[in-house]
Amino acid sequence: MADRGASALSLPDDWPAHPDPILALNRMGSFDWDLDTGLIHMDAQAHEVFEMRPDEFDGHPETLSVRFPAAEAYRLDALVAQAMKDGSENYGTYFRMRCRDGTLRWTHTQGYIRRDETGRPRRIIGIVRDATQELGEIAARRDQAAQDEARRRQTNVVQLTTAALAHARTVDDVIDVLKDTHGLTRLGATSLVMGLVEAGRIRLVADGPDGAFVPGTRVTRIDEPYPMSEVVRTLSPRFIESPEEFAECYPILWPHITGLNITSAAYLPLIAQARPIGAMGLLYSDRRGFSPEDRNVLLALGSSIAQSLQRAMLYEQEMDLAQGLQQAMLPRSIPSVPGADVAVRYRAASIGGAGRDIGGDWYDLIPLPGGRVGAVIGDVQGHDTHAAAVMGQLRIVLRAYAAEGHPPATVMARASVFLHELDTDRFATCLYAEADLATGVVQVVRAGHIDPLVRETDGTCRRVPVEGGLPLGLSAEFGRLAYPVGTLELFPGQTLLLCTDGLVEQPGADLDDGMKTLTALIAAGPDDVRDLADCLIDVADERGGDDDVALLLLRRRGLDLPQSGGRLQQHVAPGDAEALAEARHMIRAAVRAWGAEGLADELELVADELITNALMHTEGSAVVTLRVLTGSDRRLRVEVEDSSSALPRRRDAGECGVSGRGLLVVELLSDVWGVEARGGGKCVWAEFVVPERG
Repeated sequence: MADRGASALSLPDDWPAHPDPILALNRMGSFDWDLDTGLIHMDAQAHEVFEMRPDEFDGHPETLSVRFPAAEAYRLDALVAQAMKDGSENYGTYFRMRCRDGTLRWTHTQGYIRRDETGRPRRIIGIVRDATQELGEIAARRDQAAQDEARRRQTNVVQLTTAALAHARTVDDVIDVLKDTHGLTRLGATSLVMGLVEAGRIRLVADGPDGAFVPGTRVTRIDEPYPMSEVVRTLSPRFIESPEEFAECYPILWPHITGLNITSAAYLPLIAQARPIGAMGLLYSDRRGFSPEDRNVLLALGSSIAQSLQRAMLYEQEMDLAQGLQQAMLPRSIPSVPGADVAVRYRAASIGGAGRDIGGDWYDLIPLPGGRVGAVIGDVQGHDTHAAAVMGQLRIVLRAYAAEGHPPATVMARASVFLHELDTDRFATCLYAEADLATGVVQVVRAGHIDPLVRETDGTCRRVPVEGGLPLGLSAEFGRLAYPVGTLELFPGQTLLLCTDGLVEQPGADLDDGMKTLTALIAAGPDDVRDLADCLIDVADERGGDDDVALLLLRRRGLDLPQSGGRLQQHVAPGDAEALAEARHMIRAAVRAWGAEGLADELELVADELITNALMHTEGSAVVTLRVLTGSDRRLRVEVEDSSSALPRRRDAGECGVSGRGLLVVELLSDVWGVEARGGGKCVWAEFVVPERG
């Protein structure tokens, strides 16, 4: 055959003189195909490749058909024909060849097409070789790559699921991560079930997708013949590798899930701190069996999910405790206040957009004698159960001090001392406003808190700057318990708004900008205080944030209120000109509100004289109190207390004297005046009869 092929046509110039040894060294056989005659010459190595003896091959391509499956022969013919047709110089391919024993073996061929001057194919020179080892190595590399890819995917499953679970704060968050479409995709499962152990039973908390719930399995006993019960009992995973195994082992459950086309399943115990807290089942419809790597990945996932569930359960328990404590500490209801509309709101902090946290914000409304009311807003440092506990104690003592009748500055100072002596590292900001709804006079004390706001009758809103002191606890620690008292006048229809900084502060924004935003929001809000409170808290909800929000709105209605029993008080320290001005403002506003405008000048002058005497001739502050007295006639009484027991005495001022006329002015302008002993000090008072109107 070799001679016949050699004589049929001459070898090309670039063909080696002795190709057989060269190709044999590379375990290749050569062939020379004369396209004019159709005969193929093959060397000895090529015969070995095709497993044909020289006497079995007559040079015709048809003789080789016994070595080619029909599909492979058709594919090779089409490949060579296309190469000759489109002008290609060569071709190459792998094909399957049938050996003598009938088995198939991979073989490789490559041909070089020789053409004449017109481009017509005349001859194909090429090689054939056994490709079993080569493709075996390729297949091995492919298998190894597939295994590496599978390992990478499995590692990604653990990493992605663990990363998603890291953001889960509650049990529902954990379930949402696993039930989410992407979660099931990551796990590779078609369906998921999860149950938690409660009082010796398993309560189903998750099943998916929709329609996968099996009736009667919402709550099951641990001793029942279900796979989740089994893994909880044994603390060992259960891998079900085929539908037949599932049907055989769990005949009660299998009929209910046949519609899901389940081919395998993995049930994992969820173990935390060496005890089962639940179980999880992953059901598959596209796989049979679990490799050791698959089982290890699923066990790692089960451990991660169990830890996340335990963390979520502990978080929910702490939240329930903290919320219960805070609800117990906050006022259960706000008392009805004659002459005012009141609305309060509280919103817990939202941490990370998931769930609510607990804190120390609080509000309170304290009815006081004489038509007065105390409004409190405060914020204990921190967001935990301890902050809520401190808040509750502080709210109670502050309410008690106010109810005892102490003036606002004293209420705040005593609350600060209490917090300091509570042996806690927390401090608190607070604002206490005592409003006389008959007069509209509001006395405000601020301990490190943000300023109050007032909404006018026309809807506009303004911030009311109030001089403040240190936060509660810190003022006692540093010995700075003298809280200045600010006075403002609340006219009928105006609304006083107190809030904590959670309603004002925004990440990255200045506090003043936050106050401007809040005032604009209040101005654009509804008129009713309850609707306005809802609007503000809704905005806080939409914005989120990691701080609580407490809110109190008090609107003076301006109804006719009883005028008896009114009382206002102001502290004036030596050298405190602002406090003296506040006292004058308080007196004028109260006298006008009580219908005694004609006495305003006389009352203010007498109060000035009494305050001046107290500051000049005693040591310490003066306390100015204005009262309404009723009886046979209606009277206004101004009192000035000091810490000296020495009684005032008249002095002869002389014609050119600049002092000594104070008591003379008091005697001339008031209807009656006198002195009372008060503990270690005294009280100098003067009364004015209010003329009947009309």
